[in-house]
Amino acid sequence: MSSFLAAIDEPGRELPSTAPAPGATGAEFLLAALVREGVDTIFGLPGGANLPIYQYLPTFPLRHVLVRHEQGAAHMADGYARASGRVGVCMATSGPGALNLITGLATAHFDSVPVVAITGQVATATIGTDAFQESDVIGSCLSVTKHSYQVRDARDLSAVVAEAFHVARTGRPGAVLIDIPKDVQQQPVSVARGSTGRYRVHRAPAPPSSELVARAAAHLAAAERPVILAGRGVAVAGAQGALQQLAEACDAAVGNTLLGTGVFPTRHPLALGLVGFMGTGYCNQAVSDCDCLVMVGMRADDRVTCRLDAFAPRAEHIIHINIDPAELGKTVDADCQIVGDAKQTLEAIWEQMPPRPRPAWRATVDGWRQRHPLRHPHNGLLQPQEVLAACYERLGPDDITVADVGLNQMWAAAAWTGTEPGIFLNSGGQGTMGFALPAAIGAQAANRTRRVMSVCGEGGFMMTLQELATAVEADLPVKVVILNNRQLGMVRQFQDVFYAGVRSQIDHAVTPDFQMLAQAFGCHGEVVRSAAELGPAIDAAMAYPGPALLDCWIDPEANIYPIVPFGKGLADFVECPES
Repeated sequence: MSSFLAAIDEPGRELPSTAPAPGATGAEFLLAALVREGVDTIFGLPGGANLPIYQYLPTFPLRHVLVRHEQGAAHMADGYARASGRVGVCMATSGPGALNLITGLATAHFDSVPVVAITGQVATATIGTDAFQESDVIGSCLSVTKHSYQVRDARDLSAVVAEAFHVARTGRPGAVLIDIPKDVQQQPVSVARGSTGRYRVHRAPAPPSSELVARAAAHLAAAERPVILAGRGVAVAGAQGALQQLAEACDAAVGNTLLGTGVFPTRHPLALGLVGFMGTGYCNQAVSDCDCLVMVGMRADDRVTCRLDAFAPRAEHIIHINIDPAELGKTVDADCQIVGDAKQTLEAIWEQMPPRPRPAWRATVDGWRQRHPLRHPHNGLLQPQEVLAACYERLGPDDITVADVGLNQMWAAAAWTGTEPGIFLNSGGQGTMGFALPAAIGAQAANRTRRVMSVCGEGGFMMTLQELATAVEADLPVKVVILNNRQLGMVRQFQDVFYAGVRSQIDHAVTPDFQMLAQAFGCHGEVVRSAAELGPAIDAAMAYPGPALLDCWIDPEANIYPIVPFGKGLADFVECPES
């Protein structure tokens, strides 16, 4: 427990001397509490119900990034948190402002990202009267937040902020909402209250069960064909080293979920890449043939398992490790379910498991890798893989890529060759189109000296393109790469493959000139239509000191492969027919 939490854990105890002087307003106590939690940046938009906060904001050492839409604020806080490991903070007014945060909060929450959203609310006396711009934001956010608070007394603000940050960042991280009526923001505070019984401190879970750890170690030691699937929870726990140590000890092949991209070195001989619906053929084959499967820091949702009764059919034992007990047994009925921190649990299993090489299993996996390489057509048109390879070649090992949703996301993940978590960011659980640009802005705000590249399709880009103005105004030099196929590409591929080839409502017959649009916002903009134009255009964008946009006109028929047909198991993947 932090020193500040210790200070407020006794009811009635005065706050440390960092609190504002007696008589300060609730808004001042809120802002002081944010500073005390280490916040340096807030993404927000002022409105009638949060103006008392904005009145005092200039007097605190907080950078405010003024967004063009509240959804952008939530995504920016999300990107900030993913790229920094710190809690991201966004702010909006009541009613439509607060409701506009919901998609971004859901995106962060489903992906276990620590975000705290602060919303203004109508005055306490008018709550429930359908006042102007009133909405029940607490009720609206119940399913997309880890916890929500509505503060009715300004004396509780400091304690609520302390717990909200603790809840957001501990255990399984997630989104937390603090809703503050306007009169509470203006209320003078003489002495702030500490913890009241209403605000329970959430403590870390106990160490993993020694009995279950021993059982898991025995299962792995006896296995001949072990596979480990790793998710974002490995990165959250800082368990990358423990994962590699365990995998190498038992020659376990390691696949990753979309959110787990980077938790295991992509060029390691045991690396399988992405698992699931659009995973690599060799990863899906390995999961289908393994005799012991370990799933760590992941949810095992339908995009991972595909047809559930065909998931890991030859596995004699399935071990599922997650810090959130609600995820255990929810989809996959693992026979060894361990509640625990990924790092502690993987290290504990490794300590009890004697190392044993499995050359036959390695050879089998290598054979699948050679028979099922990632392929794409070569038809003279600009291919997305060419664009991404050229971009990745120019990024440093610590530079950040933020992918949107759709074919662009899967192409970006498949082509990515980084070796660290936290530098390939994407929306996994919700699959939120429009995520990439604002999340990249948030990531850039958290990492001013690193390059940040947003990869998106023209469809997703048009959902949040107004935030280019935010990037220019805030001097955040994000680089935007649009893989422009002039259509909803993933929808088109699904219609071609799964819906009798009936193409319905997919074409973007009217799209703006993105080069001119970028320039209108004050960005560098350029159109790329061929491989010959690609290198110089990327170099110019990377060298430009401010935000830059590349509109890359790719093959409109480019697809993502492999893909598992709906209703099929992982082993039934379909590979690229054109190559």
